[in-house]
Amino acid sequence: MDPTLHSLFNERLTSIDRQAPTPLYFQLFTVLRNMIIDGTLPHGARIPTEEQLASTFHVSRITAKRSVDELAKEGLVERHRGKGSHVIYTYKPKPVRAPLTGMLQEIESMARNSDATVLECSMRPPPQEIREELNLESGQSALHLVRIREREGRKFGFYLSWTGGVAMPDDPKLFEREPRLSFFRQHGLDISHVTQTLSACSATPELATALDIAPGSALLTLVRRSYNTLDNIEHMYDHLAAYYNPEHFQYKMDLKVE
Repeated sequence: MDPTLHSLFNERLTSIDRQAPTPLYFQLFTVLRNMIIDGTLPHGARIPTEEQLASTFHVSRITAKRSVDELAKEGLVERHRGKGSHVIYTYKPKPVRAPLTGMLQEIESMARNSDATVLECSMRPPPQEIREELNLESGQSALHLVRIREREGRKFGFYLSWTGGVAMPDDPKLFEREPRLSFFRQHGLDISHVTQTLSACSATPELATALDIAPGSALLTLVRRSYNTLDNIEHMYDHLAAYYNPEHFQYKMDLKVE
């Protein structure tokens, strides 16, 4: 068995309790299943042989075989004679869920406690991928807004957004005075659902110039998609990509068991 894999299994030896009323095969099945579900054993990984499992967890080969049989019944592994058992489940991370109201209040609070500069505000067709997400026809325009936010003279965020279902405001400078959420509400766009994806990237020359940093600097990225619901059908109407300088911005979460 691969040394790394052997170490991972050794960490789970305490999960097998011979004094517990739960059958040993089911305890071992649970250990293996959890390792597959959480991505420890990724798609395509080979499961140790029955002999290796029996030796590692100090159970009989019959117990080990039954555990792997159960994994196959669950559709988590596929067995082939002479080739062993391989994981066929693909791990998909589950999103962190949080109350929407609290998050929207935090967004507005950050907007009101920082200074914004509008670099561009126009109506034009978005890139195809975003156009399809906004469910716009080919050539149809969306509100395109590019801004920089700073606090105490330190530029911390570059924001690029596309919004469907709204018209060009009479005064683009309003986005320097009030949060976009206020503008949405004024146009009847009430948010019912938001998804956010956090990642990282290197600063392009454009981003570096906007944020007064060196090209190639590490940036925290956030892509936020906002939806509203009409006639019980959810529609995405806003796509926001934000790029943050980690020296001046941190994204903190405090999660507790309910």
